[in-house]
Amino acid sequence: MRNIKFTISYDGTDFSGWQAQPGQSTVQGTLTDVLEKLTGRRLTIYAAGRTDAGVHAAGQVVNFKTQSPVTTEEFQRAFNALLPPSIRVNAAEEVGPDFHSRWDALAKTYRYRIFRGRVVPPFLWRFVQHDPLELNFDAMAEAARYFIGEHDFTSFAASTGSEEDDRERTTIRTIYHSEFLRSQNPNSHNSAE
Repeated sequence: MRNIKFTISYDGTDFSGWQAQPGQSTVQGTLTDVLEKLTGRRLTIYAAGRTDAGVHAAGQVVNFKTQSPVTTEEFQRAFNALLPPSIRVNAAEEVGPDFHSRWDALAKTYRYRIFRGRVVPPFLWRFVQHDPLELNFDAMAEAARYFIGEHDFTSFAASTGSEEDDRERTTIRTIYHSEFLRSQNPNSHNSAE
């Protein structure tokens, strides 16, 4: 059995999140449908993390196990040919049998962007929160530092659907870095992160 790892990116605007859901368009469901076309088998694709509806990813790591003889390069080309343009496979490689994208993830980076201009350009509106009102940047920078450290995110965690899995998982996470940045980049149109 081969274990294939992809690094993917996606615009989550038109998806109901990562996780496959009956009757919903999801990133996992879309990838699984393509994989089934290529292998003739309905296989499971695992991700380093699940994103909510409308959330984007720039470097999501996923993996699946298959007996298919298709090379990683062929998998990458075929996926990109069959996927909608909102999902891209940026890299593909074969990894060891014990690799699991979720359990082997060492860290995740999240970025939240606020567009400060009066009118959001049409090529940015899907990727920013629009807030042209006055913001207290010093207070926001100070608040960002309070995220650093170990925290229990139980109140943010949804059930996996399995009582056994829910009992065994931990919702304690360590935030290593949190900062507020102001950008004067002309491409950011006066944005804040």
